[in-house]
Amino acid sequence: MTRLVFREVSLPEGIRDVAVDDGIISAVGESLRSRDAAVIDGAGGALIPGLHDHHLHLHALAAASASVRCGPPHVTSPDELAAALDTAPTRDSGWIRGIGYVETVAGLLDSVALDRLHGRRPVRLQHRSGAVWFLNSAAVDAAGLASGDHPGIERDAAGKPTGRVWRADTWLRSRVGDGHPPDLRPVGETLARFGITGVTDATPDLPGDTLDHLVAAHRNGDVPQRLHLLGVGPDTVTDLPPTVTVGPYKIVLADSGLPDFPWLCDRIRAVHDRGRGVAVHCVTRESLLLLLAAIDEVGAHPDDRVEHGAIIAPETVNELSRRRLPVITQPGFLTDRGDDFLDRLSASDVPDLYRCGSLVRQRVPLTLSSDAPYGPLDPWTVIAAAATRMTPGGRVAGRAERIDRATALERCLAPLDAPGSAPRTVTPGRPADVVLLDRPLQKALDTGSESVRCTMIGGRITYRR
Repeated sequence: MTRLVFREVSLPEGIRDVAVDDGIISAVGESLRSRDAAVIDGAGGALIPGLHDHHLHLHALAAASASVRCGPPHVTSPDELAAALDTAPTRDSGWIRGIGYVETVAGLLDSVALDRLHGRRPVRLQHRSGAVWFLNSAAVDAAGLASGDHPGIERDAAGKPTGRVWRADTWLRSRVGDGHPPDLRPVGETLARFGITGVTDATPDLPGDTLDHLVAAHRNGDVPQRLHLLGVGPDTVTDLPPTVTVGPYKIVLADSGLPDFPWLCDRIRAVHDRGRGVAVHCVTRESLLLLLAAIDEVGAHPDDRVEHGAIIAPETVNELSRRRLPVITQPGFLTDRGDDFLDRLSASDVPDLYRCGSLVRQRVPLTLSSDAPYGPLDPWTVIAAAATRMTPGGRVAGRAERIDRATALERCLAPLDAPGSAPRTVTPGRPADVVLLDRPLQKALDTGSESVRCTMIGGRITYRR
């Protein structure tokens, strides 16, 4: 038996010792036996359950580290975008990959507009929402869009590709020659440094090779965090370790064009019939109302959930509460790009943006997440954003939607398979997925991720400073 004792750590009940045996919290008490055990002196710092990120994209996160930033605050004008592309390193594929683009930089791009900014090498820029890629003419030709059959390829009246490709990440990746999947080890290390012990990958419709790569990265320790996957198809047969689980099936209700109601009902019904819930991407009022109507039509599953809930009307809060339908949202976007929201949205939309406080008050099961790489990955930044609602420019986006930092932290501690449920606790019999902070919890909540001193997953230390 392998024993480790966290000595004199701060828990809600006071200063205690916590023993870990073979990956399980075995005891919580005073002066626990430490003979023949490794000992970590907590020095009064808080020991908390490991944080969970209930919505991110692991492969996109890894790829983002080698991509050019093409939007605010790094790039804010056409000239700055042209300069960034001109000096960008070429990837192994010969392409330039840009991320974070938004229309305030140079408008809604197409291949002609992008050619004026950079036509020398094939370029693909991703909109910061992740919904669309913009390709210049060299990229359109290299990817073979003219003969492509993906429904996301936008075409003009003559049938020629415009250079915009919607919701086609996997298809496009297969056309651009990016080669092997990105290295996930730096992502796993960063997650551990932030105190994250479990993640939900929300990438839809994971192809077999991508799924295999995720699982392999977990097995070999590159991504030591427990994995919960939304993109596994309803009919996919998987052989997974117990620390990798299949969650509800991801359905995207694209704001660029909502599906027919009968199609959505049939899709949800088919997933429910296979014993799984649905995790539905809803960023507009209309998409959320469409989802609620579809669930009313076909019936609910206990694992159904709403992804994002970016704009929720006041009356819809009551409907979510009545149905006890979990919402996984990302207030970190306010810290990252809140000024752009405030400048572009009507004043009537702002109170409905990334709601937190009203959902908590109405007992809607609420969970916080990052949506990284599209939002900030650091969960302590997300917690602070939920508490302050502060934009980069110092404005407040929806003061009434603030929640205190302790409540926000609890919304990062639910089990991966039960978002919105009670937070996990440091209790005997639970897996030793814990984070040691270098100060008491209340001070750590004000300080952020620099307070993380040690992260343990399943009894194994994955980060320590």
